[in-house]
Amino acid sequence: QVHLTESGGGLVKPGESLRLSCAASGINFSNSGMAWYRRAPGKQRELVATSTTFGGTGYADSVKGRFTISRDNAKSTIYLQMNNLQPEDTAVYVCRAFTASASEYWGQGTQVTVSS
Repeated sequence: QVHLTESGGGLVKPGESLRLSCAASGINFSNSGMAWYRRAPGKQRELVATSTTFGGTGYADSVKGRFTISRDNAKSTIYLQMNNLQPEDTAVYVCRAFTASASEYWGQGTQVTVSS
């Protein structure tokens, strides 16, 4: 059974940082593409950052220079370091796995709230 479990969300003030984690089990993590998405109230789901099996990364324009995605294949975990958070970053952050067999899996999400 596949599980993706996010953690690290919380309430922070503008300009502060958070580090999200997504621990995966039940998949061949090192051969899976991973990504972070976010869902803000009243908005469509947005792709935030991606991590390929070859070490490549990609970012939405809205987070470039502030967010960093990384992965630890030994721990089957991806991270999202978020710096200089702003109120518009408030959302539920969800991780997604896309395996070599073309299956995709989603976590439940972790809430990030940025407010003064």
